[in-house]
Amino acid sequence: MIHNLNGSHETADFRENTQICLYHNDEYENYPSHWHIPMEIIMPVENGYCVKCGNTTYNLREKDILIIPPGTLHELFAPPTGKRLIFQTCLPKVANNELRLIMSLVHPAILITPEQFPDFHPQAWQLMMEIKEEYDYADKFYESAIHAISMQILVGLGRHLLASNTKEENPSATRQKDYMDKFLKITDYINEHFADDLTLEQVADMAGFSKYHFSRLFREYTDNSFYKYLNIRRIDHARMLLLNPELSVLEVSLQCGFSSLSAFLRMFKQINMCTPTEFRNRYT
Repeated sequence: MIHNLNGSHETADFRENTQICLYHNDEYENYPSHWHIPMEIIMPVENGYCVKCGNTTYNLREKDILIIPPGTLHELFAPPTGKRLIFQTCLPKVANNELRLIMSLVHPAILITPEQFPDFHPQAWQLMMEIKEEYDYADKFYESAIHAISMQILVGLGRHLLASNTKEENPSATRQKDYMDKFLKITDYINEHFADDLTLEQVADMAGFSKYHFSRLFREYTDNSFYKYLNIRRIDHARMLLLNPELSVLEVSLQCGFSSLSAFLRMFKQINMCTPTEFRNRYT
């Protein structure tokens, strides 16, 4: 069961004096729509599991791995019998831009299967088992070890996604690295200036590409269009601002870079499946 639920906001039940928790969950119980600040990783070890994030339903089989970014509304549906690992951990409070890029790539969640990720899945599964072992034995420095392992999962996933999203035929290793470095700098810039009036033309010119070539490359490297990536980053920030009851919805929209309240409301509902006011009410 969810131990600490306020509206739809779950406060993670971390192990005492840590920022981690690992449930060996075997309950035949569905969990209502909820969200939390920690990242969540779910991996069935016996039978399957079903998770709904927004409009997307993920049907997990044994050893499939689902990564849910912080702040994502999701529901859990359990089969009559089965076991799964449910791991929660807080990302670094001062997350770097590379980590923000990875989180945007997995929006609203990402399912790691042997078929879709034949090279990365065995590595991710092994790392999850290392997290389980560290958590169960709780030896000296185990929390630091678990944080390091969870970062290995995210770094490996980010590298795999960036490499697989590059569709240019037979790019040289040097050219591919140059492009990757350039697009990391571009996403860094967007993450720092998302509240500004950014345009495709402006950022493409900054990168040294025509807007058409830039649009194609941006989608290849991030699996999102430029404006979708920008709006996801803005809405991520909006969710945090909405937790402050002193800020009006209009103030939140302006602080996140939206030119009009109607555009903010439309984009927020498209991404979160609820209005900003509904989101705020769920929290309070």
